[in-house]
Amino acid sequence: MRFAKVVTGFAISAALAIGTTACSMPGENGSATNSATTDGTVVIGFSQATQQSPFYVALSDAARQTAEGDGNEFYFADANGDVTKQNNDVQDLITRGINVLVINPVDPKGIAPSLAAADAAGIKVVTVDRPVESGAAAFVGRDNKAMGQIVGEAAVSALGPAGGKIIEIQGDAGGAVARDRHEGFAAAVSAQPNITVIPGPYSDYIRANAVTAMQDLLQAHPDLKAVYAQNDDMALGALQVLAENNRADVKVFGVDGLMEAVRAIADGDEYVATALNDPNAEGALAVQTAVKVARGETVDEFIDAGTGLVDKSNAASLLGDTTFAKAPQPPA
Repeated sequence: MRFAKVVTGFAISAALAIGTTACSMPGENGSATNSATTDGTVVIGFSQATQQSPFYVALSDAARQTAEGDGNEFYFADANGDVTKQNNDVQDLITRGINVLVINPVDPKGIAPSLAAADAAGIKVVTVDRPVESGAAAFVGRDNKAMGQIVGEAAVSALGPAGGKIIEIQGDAGGAVARDRHEGFAAAVSAQPNITVIPGPYSDYIRANAVTAMQDLLQAHPDLKAVYAQNDDMALGALQVLAENNRADVKVFGVDGLMEAVRAIADGDEYVATALNDPNAEGALAVQTAVKVARGETVDEFIDAGTGLVDKSNAASLLGDTTFAKAPQPPA
């Protein structure tokens, strides 16, 4: 399939990003094993950054279903975007007797107390979606810079030689995912002299916030030609505002492969492209990795959950009844 080739094409760039981007590997010494192992039921603690997005809800649900489906125990805590609460949540999970911690950091640097507490308790850590520079046995996620880049390349192609103004609706201030999706997109469009990217406000990956932002942005930039939102939920919010203002001439681009976005790409012309970021596969893979770590098995430090471009050429083939389109899995 067309998007499978995209994954291979970014393998080298992902490797070069080690240690410097949100998709860098979390440690520096190759693979890792857990010295404090368990042979029976694995007790997994999952600390989620937030549930204020369909992506994170699906990621959490998949993690729970995988853990419990395999007969393991699963404890969950939602930090609600608050790193102080997340550190407290982790302390609580540790007191529950977990064997391994899976964490999606609100702030990769701000969870240093959580990593220290887990280490002191002899509990190995697996990060998901957002890595840390050190302190984790493995990171399960995707190359967000690569996702931004393939969407940026689609934007360059769609706008053509005429180019134009692109409004970028950003995720969270200071977030590694937002930074990398911005940098990847910028790398694709920066060489185009006729394209200008205008940074919009941080909308925290929430559609309602993007709707409010887009209403103001459209008034301030009536000559815009495209919108790039750092996730599909925000992009769909922008699309809603554009439709309400009869601006079918403005093209929309997102990231995540939210099924609603995939359907919009298949059925219309305004929503042009997104990048696959299947949270179900990522959540399941994170728990499977955590179980291996808890049992003392060797795991890679970076485990790629797979991605690829969705556009008019393949959107119809990806339609289904899941919340997110399924991403192709990289070769084992």
